[in-house]
Amino acid sequence: MKVSNIPGDDLVTYSLGSCIGLVIYDPVVKAGGILHYMLPDSTIDREKAQNNPFMFADTGIPRLFKSVYSFGAKKQRMNIYIAGGAGILDQKGFFNIGKRNYMALKKMFFKNNVLIRKQNIGGNVNRTIRIYISTGDIFLKTSGSREKKV
Repeated sequence: MKVSNIPGDDLVTYSLGSCIGLVIYDPVVKAGGILHYMLPDSTIDREKAQNNPFMFADTGIPRLFKSVYSFGAKKQRMNIYIAGGAGILDQKGFFNIGKRNYMALKKMFFKNNVLIRKQNIGGNVNRTIRIYISTGDIFLKTSGSREKKV
C-alpha cells in the first residue's frame, strides 16, 4: 500500500494476477492511494496479517481508506478503480482466489456504501495500474498491450 498527496508522485502496482489492485483518489484534496492485496481474509493466517495487513482485503482496505482520509479526503468524493482478480494459475476455477478477492471487496464496499467508478476484473491476464496524484489519472496495462488511460 502507498498513499500520497504530493503532486509529483505516481503510484504503481505491478503484476496483478488473482490479486486485486485498488486505487482511490479524492480530486478536491488531490490525495490518493493504491493497495495490492493477495488474499480475501486475514483469519487464515493471523500472524501474517499482523506483520503485513496489506496482504489481505479485510485488513488492507480499511487502512488504505483511513490513510487517505488523513490527507482530508472524503469517501463521498472518492474516485475508485479496481483491477485484477484473474484466474492466472487457476484457470479451471478450483481455488477461485481472484473471484474470492473481488467478492471480499464488493461485500465490504456494499456494507460501507462505497461505489466503484471503474473496474477491470477477471479473465486470465496480468495487469499493472498507475495513478498520477497531480491529476488523478489512472492507467492500466494488461499483458501484451500498451498502458492506457482508464
